[in-house]
Amino acid sequence: MKYVQIIFSPTGGTEKAAKALTQQWPSVETIDLSVPGQNGGGIVFQPEDVALIAMPSFGGLAPQVAIDRLGGIKGNRARCVLMAVYGNRAYEDTLVQMEDAAEKCGFRVIAAVSAVAEHSIMHQYAAGRPDKKDGDQLAGFAERIDAKLRSGVTAKPAIPGNRPYKKAGNVGLVPKADAACTACGLCAKRCPVEAIDPKAPRATDGKKCISCMRCVSICPQQARKVNGAMVAVAALAIKKACSVPKQNELFI
Repeated sequence: MKYVQIIFSPTGGTEKAAKALTQQWPSVETIDLSVPGQNGGGIVFQPEDVALIAMPSFGGLAPQVAIDRLGGIKGNRARCVLMAVYGNRAYEDTLVQMEDAAEKCGFRVIAAVSAVAEHSIMHQYAAGRPDKKDGDQLAGFAERIDAKLRSGVTAKPAIPGNRPYKKAGNVGLVPKADAACTACGLCAKRCPVEAIDPKAPRATDGKKCISCMRCVSICPQQARKVNGAMVAVAALAIKKACSVPKQNELFI
């Protein structure tokens, strides 16, 4: 029996929330779907295994690249917990989308969690989250999930969301390098979708970019940025929805 967290966490918020939930699990392995080229191929679970599948919600859906890479994993009836992490606006259809993808891989979904983390673009929303309070709450969720695992009950919970899912939108916020860029190539090496050419790292392929903001968060020179005016407009558009701090939720 093994415990595994399968994560897609370009800027670390999803990983932080996932670790808060799995911190009491023994010997947790990590499969990082945000590693460039990771397609899940060759990864096989056993029925006695337990997995946490954690993904961010981008505009109410999980990133399609994360769903596609999960599809290469063989769940083989292992039990799994889903976690959708969002920046205090809404996760909308993310969990049901993940549920369908996990079941298609052969996992048995026994619980689901929505968790709040600092917005990856508009950092004023859910700033500093998940914080200690969130961590304590997620640890409490983990205890309830563990109790269900030990009971042997595998009933699937009622998970909120719509089918068909909402239409995926295009954020359109593509990071670009400014004059501070030293062309070190770190962003190109770490971009989950290989949208940055290692030979010309100052540019970004807008057709490939998923606006995950990893390149912005890891740049040692803080040289990669998105258009400030566009960010301000986007922040204003979701201000009302983000005005009240959202709470983490457990579906079990």
